[in-house]
Amino acid sequence: MTVHHQVLAGRYEVRELIGRGGMAEVHLGYDTRLNRVVAIKLLRSDIAGDATFQERFRREAQSAAALNHPSIVAVYDSGEEVFTQADGSIKQVPYIVMEYVEGHTVRELLGDGEAVPISEAVEIVTGVLDALEYSHRAGIVHRDIKPGNIMLTSTGMVKVMDFGIARAMEDSAATVTQQHAVVGTAQYLSPEQARGEIVDTRSDLYSTGCLLYELLTGRPPFTGDSAVAIAYQHVREIPRPPSAIAADIPESLDRVVLKALAKSRDDRYQDAAHMRTELAAAARGMSVAAPAVDSWQEADPTTVVQDRKTTATPPTPGPPAPPVAAPHTPLPQSPDEPEPRRYTWVWALLIVLAASTVVVGVLMANGVIGGPGKPTVAPSTGPTAAAVPDVSGKSEDDARKAIEALGLVYAKGSDVASDTIDPGLAVSSEPGAGTSLVVGKTVTVHFSSGSAMVDVPDVSGKSQADARSILTKAGLVVGDVTSEDSPGVKNGDVIRTDPVSGTSVQRGSSVSLVVASGRVTVPGVKGMKEDEASDALRQAGLTVKIVTKATTNQDEDGKVIEVSPEDKTVDSGTTVTITIGAYQAPATPSPSAQPGPSGGPSGGAQSPKPGGQQQTPKPNN
Repeated sequence: MTVHHQVLAGRYEVRELIGRGGMAEVHLGYDTRLNRVVAIKLLRSDIAGDATFQERFRREAQSAAALNHPSIVAVYDSGEEVFTQADGSIKQVPYIVMEYVEGHTVRELLGDGEAVPISEAVEIVTGVLDALEYSHRAGIVHRDIKPGNIMLTSTGMVKVMDFGIARAMEDSAATVTQQHAVVGTAQYLSPEQARGEIVDTRSDLYSTGCLLYELLTGRPPFTGDSAVAIAYQHVREIPRPPSAIAADIPESLDRVVLKALAKSRDDRYQDAAHMRTELAAAARGMSVAAPAVDSWQEADPTTVVQDRKTTATPPTPGPPAPPVAAPHTPLPQSPDEPEPRRYTWVWALLIVLAASTVVVGVLMANGVIGGPGKPTVAPSTGPTAAAVPDVSGKSEDDARKAIEALGLVYAKGSDVASDTIDPGLAVSSEPGAGTSLVVGKTVTVHFSSGSAMVDVPDVSGKSQADARSILTKAGLVVGDVTSEDSPGVKNGDVIRTDPVSGTSVQRGSSVSLVVASGRVTVPGVKGMKEDEASDALRQAGLTVKIVTKATTNQDEDGKVIEVSPEDKTVDSGTTVTITIGAYQAPATPSPSAQPGPSGGPSGGAQSPKPGGQQQTPKPNN
């Protein structure tokens, strides 16, 4: 029975259903024009008429189509197709044609709740960070990083998909959150997403931190009975260090994870490249710049960014303030509410600072300190704060001077790639510029290692060792190595790369090598002329031996009539014997002499004498 597939845009066959999500169904498809298998995402028919979902779906196509990276599922085409429903109604359904990826999702990998090996977790998250660095540089925030949106191909490559709620950075304020819908998946929501605030690239890094946490431990950092309960934890609670769940996790990885999961965006990694660098260092057992694990337990998770950056202005000196009333005893809290006692020291410190400020103001007003003729300065009653300076684009010496001039401690961090800042100059700092920091605290500065984009060098014809060296020097990583039969290429030498040479890719991207297998298929040369057959065999990397053989078929003269070996795959350089036909005309047989009655020659003629002369018989007398 012939199966008739629905065809989109006159070229894309919609085949079996292979996946289903919140707003779309994914089908296996076939591009009849380019003869390739594709994946086709169709907006679900029950929501196809909803303008919000239609807009989000179109945005996915626009966002993903602008991204061309090996770690991002490619979008080939998009459009809208008119479908006739079972009830006879007509609906216009948007669709997206994407790269078909053979493999499985990270969600399937974590399906049994078991953690993956640390090396595998690091490899997966590194691939995600590669994709995010590229998309962020292109101005696109993904906004829904989670295990279900990460594919692992059959070759082990990482592919980030589903930019369905992705948004351009400059347009991130105009999100569906304005329609009172929190976008994203609860277990991987950043605190700012949970609060319905504007998101930026650091929100993706928080979600990536959640992904890394789950890969290392087998469970997400926060769980609950409802999405609201989980979102509450993202905003208010500090997760347990991964090592508290899996004892084999080193302390350096704990640091990286908890920094990625910081409540304040300014306390997180500021870009994907820096997080990737720190993650790689932790995986190798090296030290990282991320704060110690126990330092996060002391932070107030409810503090919002603007509060952290605000430096209190001392009140104008005036008359003594009335005595501060003792704080009332708080009412018992419900189990779901945070325990206020953990913040008691903060309020106590604020009260002390306020009281001290008033006392100092009174003394100054009375001329006890700081007045004319009295240069003595009262000792500080509390820590002095300074705003972290903007050091981007500065040399190391200038960055150090700018930081130390404010009483802060300078520290050099790991280098990060940058397309906009020259190598050796500062890219960013931790904490970020403008952050209020207590004098004596450390500011870590990261410097540029050069452009984040590099061109894949041409290594065709090179040995694997030479190709690896060239690619490594270019800032790339050698990925899969596959072999292929290739005439004329020495066994083990590189045929081509994937991506192909000249392609601009992210520094640190994986480049696969296709090398010669050393095997070639003997081309079919039977019936060719001798010179044509010899050229074809030599071009295939084979050695030619020529023999001739007589033939009575004039059409075979000078042509190959036998090949040995024939139609086989052999080692390159193998000798192939070709037999060339040499025409010889068939011999014409002479007529046979007929014997006479007496056994001699008929007619009574005598045999000729030697010399060819014959005697005439004498007549009878």
